[in-house]
Amino acid sequence: MSRLANCFIDTGLILILILGIGLFRTPKRARIGNLAAVFALFGALLVVLWRNRIADLSVVVPAVTVSTLVSWLVASRVNMIQIPAMVAFQNGAGGGASFLVCYVNLTASSGDPMTTVMEVIGVLGLIVGAATFSASMVASGRLANVLRQAPTMLPRHNVVLGGVAAVIVAIGIVAGIAMGDQVPWCWLLAMSFASVVLGVVFSIRVGGADMPVLISLLNATTGLAAAFCGIVVQNRPLIACGATVAASGSILTHAMCRAMNRDIVQVLRGIRPAAPTGPPPEGKDAELSSKGEPISPPAARQVGRCEGADEADVFSRALAAARKAKCVIIIPGYGMALADAAEKVVQLARKLSEMNKDVKFAIHPVAGRMPGHMHVLLAEAEADFDKLFEMENINPEFINTDLALVVGACDVVNPAAIGEEGTPISGMPVLMAHESKQVVVCNLDRRPGYSGVPNPLYDSPNTILLFGDAKTTITRLLQSLDQV
Repeated sequence: MSRLANCFIDTGLILILILGIGLFRTPKRARIGNLAAVFALFGALLVVLWRNRIADLSVVVPAVTVSTLVSWLVASRVNMIQIPAMVAFQNGAGGGASFLVCYVNLTASSGDPMTTVMEVIGVLGLIVGAATFSASMVASGRLANVLRQAPTMLPRHNVVLGGVAAVIVAIGIVAGIAMGDQVPWCWLLAMSFASVVLGVVFSIRVGGADMPVLISLLNATTGLAAAFCGIVVQNRPLIACGATVAASGSILTHAMCRAMNRDIVQVLRGIRPAAPTGPPPEGKDAELSSKGEPISPPAARQVGRCEGADEADVFSRALAAARKAKCVIIIPGYGMALADAAEKVVQLARKLSEMNKDVKFAIHPVAGRMPGHMHVLLAEAEADFDKLFEMENINPEFINTDLALVVGACDVVNPAAIGEEGTPISGMPVLMAHESKQVVVCNLDRRPGYSGVPNPLYDSPNTILLFGDAKTTITRLLQSLDQV
């Protein structure tokens, strides 16, 4: 096949991949984009097999067949709650694959000798791939609730991290001095082990609400490792695909940090704002405006609370608020996914729309466990995509909204992020549910979210708390509205 034909095929596959990724921007076209990306990657696989003229397919064909069947079986059995953990695991598998390819090529005794530049890039691919693999496994364990959710800080954590990185650099220098036609395998194994440790130490101090940032960053490093791997095996589609993933992951990481008003260095170093040392700020337990100013006296806190109130009376007031409201904004959170309530929430939204109410969904960028998780949850429940609004677009509407319905969300509607200093969420943009005329909270209980910061919204006089299983609560509201 001529060089021009090869260039044409490579360019076509790269453009199809970029087009598929571009279609992910809208829920309606995401499915088509996913199929386009799969087509591009499958085409790249065929191109690799064709150009390398693999004579013995007795290993390649069974490996591809078995891995495809296993992947299909696992993916078909994973529900939406488990998707973030599976994505993190798959991301780690990509890093591991890049690591193995680089290792095999660096230690190969046959074939064309590698240039110095290719050997350096191969070593970088090995380090990034191994570190990404271990870091992704830690992230997957946390997302699957196998590992504790809170960040883990080692004594003198930065010193340990820097020490491991220094060991990797030292091994690389020694290996470079000792290498002849190929890099000594013993030094590569030592470097691989140190890189795995680096990934673990790097990732264990990121947890809780910062997990979307870590997932995005690891997605970028997987793409970077794949691009390094493509240079080593001299495969242009792999270089382009890896670079595209690295760039998109970096952009998404930046977007996640902006959504949380956090600096990437602070997130990755596990830095939290220092706890306040003085007395609580005035209005700490009161409802806060968008400027962080208390707008209601603490004496009015008992209104709307469940403690000491008749459950039927609380539900009746919540139902009356839903019937009376003309404008309703629904705020879904990860608790909605845990309660498997997405379908019921979408049904409730449709019922309210049938009652001639203006219904919208407010989506916070970090509402789920990974970027875009909430959009996928609602898409699976067949929500109307035109009713999904991002935080910056929906926030100005809360002040004129009759009812804000919070379902399984806490940190993303916590006004303490605006009015309190020294908390893990201080300064983080939140959905302004507290500015609505009435708020109904359908959460399991009043415990704080991942940040551990108590939510003053629960004590606001315009808030009605319907604590309990969200699916049961929403189903009861839906059935009661059907009786109208």
